[in-house]
Amino acid sequence: MSRPIWSTPWQPGPAAPSGDGGPVVVNITEFTAHRSLDAAKVFVAGVMLRRSWPRTAGAVGMWLWMEAGSLRPRSGSVSIWWDRERLQDFVARPDHLRIVRAFRGKGELRSATWNSAESRPDPVWESVHRILAGRDPWP
Repeated sequence: MSRPIWSTPWQPGPAAPSGDGGPVVVNITEFTAHRSLDAAKVFVAGVMLRRSWPRTAGAVGMWLWMEAGSLRPRSGSVSIWWDRERLQDFVARPDHLRIVRAFRGKGELRSATWNSAESRPDPVWESVHRILAGRDPWP
């Protein structure tokens, strides 16, 4: 039985399209904590990082997500970028690296990145939700 997946509201970035947009890069991360307390801490760290995220060049939009009611809680992010270079710039930011280093060895991390012709939030979230719920395989 699948557990509910909660997400924060869509947060547009500075590169959010005003119309249909164009091709984008979608990135999904999943952190499965060894302990429930670490899951809560990583989620809070993500919320803190989300505060500065809207000023990140090339950012189209993002969600933070969490699976509720699990013995091994999962959480992560879904972010949409204009190109892979902007995504790599974000991954290398000191505040992002600080979170990665703080939780190294405290869980399992996986990530996937793919190109999408769809930049509108609803279709992207629908596709990602199928992956997180286990209905579609990870890319």
